[in-house]
Amino acid sequence: MRKAIGLFGLLCSIMLAGCSEGQEDVQIGEQDGDRVVATTVALTEIMDALEIDLVGVPSSYKDLPKRYENAKEVGNPMSPDMEMLLSLKPTEIYSVTTLKYDLQEMFDERGIDMTYANLESVDAMLDEILKIGEKYDRMEQAELIVAQFEEKAAEIEKAVEGKEKPSVLILMGIPGSYLVATEHSYIGDLVKRAGGVNVITGEDVEFISSNTEHLQQTNPDIILRAAHGMPEQVVEMFDEEFRSNDIWKHFNALKNGRVYDLEEELFGTTGNLAAAEALDVLLTMLYEEN
Repeated sequence: MRKAIGLFGLLCSIMLAGCSEGQEDVQIGEQDGDRVVATTVALTEIMDALEIDLVGVPSSYKDLPKRYENAKEVGNPMSPDMEMLLSLKPTEIYSVTTLKYDLQEMFDERGIDMTYANLESVDAMLDEILKIGEKYDRMEQAELIVAQFEEKAAEIEKAVEGKEKPSVLILMGIPGSYLVATEHSYIGDLVKRAGGVNVITGEDVEFISSNTEHLQQTNPDIILRAAHGMPEQVVEMFDEEFRSNDIWKHFNALKNGRVYDLEEELFGTTGNLAAAEALDVLLTMLYEEN
Protein backbone atom coordinates (compact mmCIF):
# COMPACT_ATOMS: atom_id res chain seq x y z
CA MET A 1 0.00 0.00 0.00
CA ARG A 2 1.42 3.36 -1.00
CA LYS A 3 2.01 6.12 1.51
CA ALA A 4 -0.34 9.08 1.54
CA ILE A 5 1.10 12.58 1.39
CA GLY A 6 -0.47 15.86 2.47
CA LEU A 7 -3.69 14.43 3.93
CA PHE A 8 -3.82 16.92 6.79
CA GLY A 9 -3.49 19.84 4.44
CA LEU A 10 -6.26 18.47 2.23
CA LEU A 11 -8.51 17.97 5.23
CA CYS A 12 -7.93 21.50 6.43
CA SER A 13 -8.61 23.02 3.04
CA ILE A 14 -11.94 21.16 2.91
CA MET A 15 -12.93 21.80 6.51
CA LEU A 16 -12.06 25.47 6.87
CA ALA A 17 -12.62 27.97 4.11
CA GLY A 18 -13.01 31.71 3.73
CA CYS A 19 -11.99 34.65 5.87
CA SER A 20 -13.74 37.44 7.73
CA GLU A 21 -13.75 41.06 6.76
CA GLY A 22 -15.04 42.47 10.05
CA GLN A 23 -13.88 45.91 11.16
CA GLU A 24 -13.41 45.34 14.91
CA ASP A 25 -10.59 47.15 16.70
CA VAL A 26 -7.40 45.15 16.11
CA GLN A 27 -6.26 45.95 19.64
CA ILE A 28 -8.72 43.41 21.00
CA GLY A 29 -6.86 40.34 22.20
CA GLU A 30 -3.62 42.13 23.03
CA GLN A 31 -2.16 41.38 26.46
CA ASP A 32 1.14 42.47 27.98
CA GLY A 33 2.36 43.48 24.53
CA ASP A 34 1.69 40.01 23.10
CA ARG A 35 -0.36 39.78 19.94
CA VAL A 36 -0.96 36.09 19.34
CA VAL A 37 -2.67 34.39 16.40
CA ALA A 38 -3.84 30.75 16.34
CA THR A 39 -4.55 29.36 12.87
CA THR A 40 -6.30 26.07 13.74
CA VAL A 41 -9.39 25.31 15.81
CA ALA A 42 -7.51 22.91 18.11
CA LEU A 43 -4.91 25.57 18.91
CA THR A 44 -7.62 28.18 19.45
CA GLU A 45 -9.36 25.93 21.98
CA ILE A 46 -6.06 25.26 23.75
CA MET A 47 -5.36 28.99 23.98
CA ASP A 48 -8.82 29.52 25.45
CA ALA A 49 -8.24 26.85 28.09
CA LEU A 50 -4.96 28.57 28.95
CA GLU A 51 -6.80 31.92 29.17
CA ILE A 52 -4.61 33.48 26.49
CA ASP A 53 -6.16 36.25 24.40
CA LEU A 54 -5.82 36.15 20.62
CA VAL A 55 -5.92 38.87 17.97
CA GLY A 56 -6.47 36.34 15.18
CA VAL A 57 -8.33 33.05 14.87
CA PRO A 58 -9.07 30.61 12.01
CA SER A 59 -12.19 30.82 9.89
CA SER A 60 -14.30 27.76 10.66
CA TYR A 61 -17.82 26.37 10.50
CA LYS A 62 -17.23 25.23 14.08
CA ASP A 63 -18.12 27.46 17.00
CA LEU A 64 -15.00 29.07 18.46
CA PRO A 65 -14.68 30.03 22.13
CA LYS A 66 -16.68 33.12 23.13
CA ARG A 67 -13.46 34.73 24.36
CA TYR A 68 -12.53 35.32 20.73
CA GLU A 69 -15.79 36.71 19.37
CA ASN A 70 -14.06 40.00 18.50
CA ALA A 71 -10.83 38.53 17.15
CA LYS A 72 -10.12 38.81 13.43
CA GLU A 73 -10.60 35.73 11.24
CA VAL A 74 -7.42 34.93 9.31
CA GLY A 75 -8.71 32.31 6.88
CA ASN A 76 -8.27 28.55 6.80
CA PRO A 77 -5.16 26.78 8.15
CA MET A 78 -3.85 25.74 4.73
CA SER A 79 -4.05 29.16 3.12
CA PRO A 80 -4.32 31.93 5.71
CA ASP A 81 -5.05 35.48 4.60
CA MET A 82 -1.56 36.98 4.55
CA GLU A 83 -2.73 40.58 4.34
CA MET A 84 -4.95 40.10 7.36
CA LEU A 85 -2.14 38.42 9.31
CA LEU A 86 0.29 41.24 8.57
CA SER A 87 -2.29 43.90 9.44
CA LEU A 88 -2.65 42.38 12.92
CA LYS A 89 1.06 42.98 13.63
CA PRO A 90 1.31 39.66 15.52
CA THR A 91 4.13 38.89 17.91
CA GLU A 92 3.53 35.16 17.38
CA ILE A 93 1.58 33.07 14.89
CA TYR A 94 0.80 29.45 15.76
CA SER A 95 0.20 26.63 13.30
CA VAL A 96 0.76 22.87 13.62
CA THR A 97 3.73 20.74 12.57
CA THR A 98 1.60 18.68 10.18
CA LEU A 99 1.16 21.82 8.06
CA LYS A 100 4.76 23.06 8.14
CA TYR A 101 5.68 21.52 4.78
CA ASP A 102 2.70 23.23 3.12
CA LEU A 103 3.10 26.63 4.77
CA GLN A 104 6.76 27.33 5.39
CA GLU A 105 7.71 28.60 1.93
CA MET A 106 4.66 30.86 1.84
CA PHE A 107 5.63 32.49 5.11
CA ASP A 108 9.35 32.60 4.36
CA GLU A 109 8.65 34.58 1.18
CA ARG A 110 6.92 37.23 3.27
CA GLY A 111 9.44 37.19 6.11
CA ILE A 112 6.87 35.96 8.62
CA ASP A 113 8.08 33.86 11.53
CA MET A 114 5.88 30.92 12.47
CA THR A 115 5.63 28.73 15.54
CA TYR A 116 4.60 25.16 14.77
CA ALA A 117 2.99 23.29 17.65
CA ASN A 118 3.29 19.51 17.64
CA LEU A 119 -0.20 18.05 18.16
CA GLU A 120 0.55 14.77 16.40
CA SER A 121 0.01 12.69 19.55
CA VAL A 122 -1.45 13.13 23.01
CA ASP A 123 1.97 13.33 24.68
CA ALA A 124 3.19 15.88 22.12
CA MET A 125 0.08 17.99 22.70
CA LEU A 126 0.51 17.95 26.47
CA ASP A 127 4.15 18.99 26.08
CA GLU A 128 3.09 21.88 23.84
CA ILE A 129 0.47 23.00 26.37
CA LEU A 130 3.14 23.17 29.05
CA LYS A 131 5.52 25.06 26.74
CA ILE A 132 2.87 27.62 25.84
CA GLY A 133 1.82 27.90 29.46
CA GLU A 134 5.37 28.64 30.51
CA LYS A 135 5.90 31.18 27.75
CA TYR A 136 2.76 33.16 28.54
CA ASP A 137 2.77 32.77 32.31
CA ARG A 138 -0.11 30.32 32.33
CA MET A 139 1.56 27.38 34.05
CA GLU A 140 -1.25 26.92 36.57
CA GLN A 141 -3.78 26.48 33.79
CA ALA A 142 -1.42 24.30 31.73
CA GLU A 143 -0.58 21.98 34.60
CA LEU A 144 -4.29 21.59 35.42
CA ILE A 145 -5.08 20.55 31.83
CA VAL A 146 -2.24 18.02 31.86
CA ALA A 147 -3.17 16.65 35.28
CA GLN A 148 -6.81 16.17 34.28
CA PHE A 149 -5.84 14.23 31.17
CA GLU A 150 -3.29 12.09 32.99
CA GLU A 151 -5.97 11.21 35.53
CA LYS A 152 -8.27 10.10 32.71
CA ALA A 153 -5.47 8.14 31.00
CA ALA A 154 -4.70 6.28 34.24
CA GLU A 155 -8.41 5.50 34.64
CA ILE A 156 -8.59 4.06 31.12
CA GLU A 157 -5.39 2.05 31.58
CA LYS A 158 -6.79 0.48 34.75
CA ALA A 159 -10.11 -0.28 33.05
CA VAL A 160 -8.48 -2.30 30.24
CA GLU A 161 -5.81 -3.96 32.36
CA GLY A 162 -5.78 -7.73 31.87
CA LYS A 163 -8.37 -7.67 29.08
CA GLU A 164 -7.77 -9.16 25.65
CA LYS A 165 -6.97 -6.31 23.30
CA PRO A 166 -9.17 -6.09 20.20
CA SER A 167 -7.61 -5.56 16.77
CA VAL A 168 -8.72 -2.32 15.12
CA LEU A 169 -8.82 -0.91 11.60
CA ILE A 170 -9.16 2.89 11.40
CA LEU A 171 -10.49 4.46 8.20
CA MET A 172 -10.06 8.21 7.71
CA GLY A 173 -12.65 9.55 5.29
CA ILE A 174 -12.87 12.83 3.43
CA PRO A 175 -15.42 13.66 0.73
CA GLY A 176 -14.79 11.29 -2.16
CA SER A 177 -12.14 9.02 -0.68
CA TYR A 178 -10.69 7.46 2.44
CA LEU A 179 -7.31 6.41 3.81
CA VAL A 180 -6.13 4.10 6.56
CA ALA A 181 -4.81 5.57 9.81
CA THR A 182 -1.70 4.01 11.34
CA GLU A 183 -0.67 3.99 14.99
CA HIS A 184 1.31 7.17 14.26
CA SER A 185 -1.85 9.18 13.60
CA TYR A 186 -3.55 11.05 16.41
CA ILE A 187 -6.60 8.77 16.33
CA GLY A 188 -4.24 5.78 16.18
CA ASP A 189 -2.60 7.07 19.35
CA LEU A 190 -5.98 7.33 21.07
CA VAL A 191 -6.90 3.78 20.04
CA LYS A 192 -3.65 2.47 21.48
CA ARG A 193 -4.27 4.31 24.74
CA ALA A 194 -7.77 2.85 24.90
CA GLY A 195 -6.37 -0.67 24.65
CA GLY A 196 -6.80 -1.36 20.94
CA VAL A 197 -4.21 -2.88 18.60
CA ASN A 198 -3.92 -1.25 15.17
CA VAL A 199 -3.90 -3.89 12.42
CA ILE A 200 -1.59 -1.66 10.34
CA THR A 201 1.98 -2.03 11.53
CA GLY A 202 5.46 -1.32 10.22
CA GLU A 203 4.62 2.11 8.78
CA ASP A 204 6.34 5.38 9.65
CA VAL A 205 3.61 7.75 8.42
CA GLU A 206 0.22 8.74 9.79
CA PHE A 207 -1.90 7.56 6.86
CA ILE A 208 -1.58 5.12 3.98
CA SER A 209 -3.71 4.48 0.92
CA SER A 210 -6.37 1.79 1.19
CA ASN A 211 -6.19 -1.69 -0.32
CA THR A 212 -9.27 -3.68 0.64
CA GLU A 213 -7.76 -7.04 -0.29
CA HIS A 214 -4.84 -6.43 2.07
CA LEU A 215 -7.14 -5.04 4.74
CA GLN A 216 -9.32 -8.14 4.58
CA GLN A 217 -6.29 -10.26 5.44
CA THR A 218 -5.88 -8.31 8.69
CA ASN A 219 -9.52 -9.16 9.57
CA PRO A 220 -9.90 -6.69 12.46
CA ASP A 221 -12.25 -7.21 15.36
CA ILE A 222 -13.40 -3.61 15.05
CA ILE A 223 -13.57 -1.04 12.27
CA LEU A 224 -13.59 2.65 13.18
CA ARG A 225 -14.67 5.17 10.53
CA ALA A 226 -13.60 8.78 11.04
CA ALA A 227 -15.47 11.30 8.88
CA HIS A 228 -13.89 14.68 8.21
CA GLY A 229 -14.54 17.71 6.06
CA MET A 230 -18.25 17.11 5.49
CA PRO A 231 -19.11 14.40 8.04
CA GLU A 232 -22.62 13.54 6.87
CA GLN A 233 -21.47 13.20 3.27
CA VAL A 234 -18.49 11.08 4.28
CA VAL A 235 -20.63 8.73 6.38
CA GLU A 236 -22.90 8.26 3.36
CA MET A 237 -19.80 7.52 1.26
CA PHE A 238 -18.67 4.91 3.78
CA ASP A 239 -22.14 3.34 3.87
CA GLU A 240 -22.24 3.10 0.07
CA GLU A 241 -18.72 1.61 -0.01
CA PHE A 242 -19.65 -1.04 2.55
CA ARG A 243 -22.86 -1.88 0.64
CA SER A 244 -21.45 -1.98 -2.88
CA ASN A 245 -18.00 -3.51 -2.29
CA ASP A 246 -18.61 -7.19 -1.51
CA ILE A 247 -15.23 -7.62 0.13
CA TRP A 248 -16.39 -5.81 3.28
CA LYS A 249 -18.99 -8.55 3.88
CA HIS A 250 -16.14 -10.94 4.70
CA PHE A 251 -14.81 -8.79 7.56
CA ASN A 252 -15.62 -10.18 11.00
CA ALA A 253 -16.11 -6.63 12.26
CA LEU A 254 -18.99 -6.15 9.82
CA LYS A 255 -20.46 -9.60 10.50
CA ASN A 256 -20.41 -8.95 14.24
CA GLY A 257 -21.76 -5.41 14.09
CA ARG A 258 -18.51 -3.87 15.31
CA VAL A 259 -18.26 -0.99 12.83
CA TYR A 260 -18.42 2.44 14.46
CA ASP A 261 -18.48 5.99 13.13
CA LEU A 262 -16.36 8.47 15.10
CA GLU A 263 -17.81 11.90 15.81
CA GLU A 264 -15.68 14.61 14.23
CA GLU A 265 -16.01 16.93 17.23
CA LEU A 266 -14.20 14.35 19.38
CA PHE A 267 -11.84 12.76 16.89
CA GLY A 268 -9.90 15.43 15.03
CA THR A 269 -6.90 15.06 12.78
CA THR A 270 -4.60 16.51 15.45
CA GLY A 271 -4.48 16.46 19.21
CA ASN A 272 -7.17 18.55 20.88
CA LEU A 273 -8.82 19.10 24.23
CA ALA A 274 -11.53 16.51 23.52
CA ALA A 275 -8.94 13.73 24.00
CA ALA A 276 -10.20 12.63 27.43
CA GLU A 277 -13.81 12.37 26.27
CA ALA A 278 -12.65 10.57 23.11
CA LEU A 279 -10.93 7.93 25.26
CA ASP A 280 -14.18 7.27 27.13
CA VAL A 281 -16.02 6.80 23.83
CA LEU A 282 -13.33 4.46 22.50
CA LEU A 283 -13.37 2.40 25.67
CA THR A 284 -17.06 1.68 25.14
CA MET A 285 -16.57 0.83 21.47
CA LEU A 286 -13.54 -1.40 21.94
CA TYR A 287 -14.81 -3.36 24.93
CA GLU A 288 -18.53 -3.37 24.36
CA GLU A 289 -20.12 -6.69 25.20
CA ASN A 290 -21.73 -8.38 22.21
